[in-house]
Amino acid sequence: MAYLVLSNGMAFPGIRFGADITSSGALAYTTGVVGYAETLLNPDYAAKIIVQSFPLIGNVGIDAERSALPISVAGYVVRELCDEPNHFLCTKTLDAWLKEQGIPGISGIDTRHLVHLLKADPTLTATITDTLPNPNSNMGGNPNA
Repeated sequence: MAYLVLSNGMAFPGIRFGADITSSGALAYTTGVVGYAETLLNPDYAAKIIVQSFPLIGNVGIDAERSALPISVAGYVVRELCDEPNHFLCTKTLDAWLKEQGIPGISGIDTRHLVHLLKADPTLTATITDTLPNPNSNMGGNPNA
């Protein structure tokens, strides 16, 4: 279990993947259907936690060429992580690549809801963590929580 804790007090429970560390940064989103590796390598996203709105990420894995390059982001948020990629160039999973690079990820998050929150407040920051800093956090953005 891990949490994505937003600067507005909302918290989203999820499943940790990638590096087992706490990381914070400004939130940014991408709506790309393909190219998740390129997104993670993009220097424009340096030190940001990226929210991937497309629901299934990691299905083609990571090839040897990309896996040797440094990831720029501070964290990665996805709806569903594919554990068994299937592509002829795949040499490792997205999870393994993030672990090697020391980048935390969290899955099981309603990323489309998160994108709506970001559109309303593009200044949101977040932390990927194993503990809730505030036990009264608004879980999942539910105002009745």
